[in-house]
Amino acid sequence: MTLSTELDPEDRKIITLARSARARNGVAEGAAVRDETGRTYVAGTVELDSLKLSALRTAVAMAVASGAKSLEAAAVVTDSATASAEDRAAVRDLGGAATPVLVAGPDGELRTRVAAG
Repeated sequence: MTLSTELDPEDRKIITLARSARARNGVAEGAAVRDETGRTYVAGTVELDSLKLSALRTAVAMAVASGAKSLEAAAVVTDSATASAEDRAAVRDLGGAATPVLVAGPDGELRTRVAAG
């Protein structure tokens, strides 16, 4: 069984949303997180002179700003092999150490699944 076939529909959805954000905005990464109520928050990389945020940290910030109390899952679409320690820390701060972080390539195929902690 490959990693892709192990995805439930809700996890596949946040990867698709993350991939769409990356493509639509022409940024290095796209990300999406799902909160405890099932709401999703989608973001791309922020690259301003005065503010630089990864897509995943931006999505977590959007969830917090919208009142999310926890996260069920996070996804990032990137050229990198895995989520950075800083990205996992942001997910962990809101969702806890066991929150899954799904890392997919630009083609949307799941590369790895890691715990935020």
